[in-house]
Amino acid sequence: MLVLRAARPDDAGEIAAIYAPHVTEGVASFELDAPDVATMAARMAAAGDVYPWLVATDVSDGAVLGYAYAGRFREREAYRWTVETTVYLADRAQRRGIGRHLYGALLATLTRQGFTQAIGAIALPNPASVALHETLGFVHAGTLAAVGYKLGQWADVGYWQRALTTPALPPAEPLPVAGLLALDP
Repeated sequence: MLVLRAARPDDAGEIAAIYAPHVTEGVASFELDAPDVATMAARMAAAGDVYPWLVATDVSDGAVLGYAYAGRFREREAYRWTVETTVYLADRAQRRGIGRHLYGALLATLTRQGFTQAIGAIALPNPASVALHETLGFVHAGTLAAVGYKLGQWADVGYWQRALTTPALPPAEPLPVAGLLALDP
């Protein structure tokens, strides 16, 4: 059985372990060195009460199977209603629907907060990630060719976009995540 919950600081080690192979063995992440536990904990803390971090855990052993989070899309203030979203799963959690549930909960939470757009950046080719995003309502918004060089190859990055709420005029500020987690999408 699967449990979705807000990530806690003591999850940073398992989150870093899930992320590390994506950094060191593939091009899904454009980082070159896997962040250590302290770095991951600092990233989680930097999200504050604005950007949610969620984990999926196995109820039988409490192990973190995957995580999803949102962050600032761009630095300029006018982008503050748009987020960039990310999901990563442990190898043993692949192809079990966990990513869909976890990412769906993240999107539902962001909608409750009042964010208007979610952007997924996908290093290409990555048919599994493209399928996940499109299953959850993202549409292809464009591709940047050969923008990252890693593991001896150039990689394209595709952007997928999903509307979360209808933008209002004027827009209300996004709400803090506390009390708005949508853990059963």
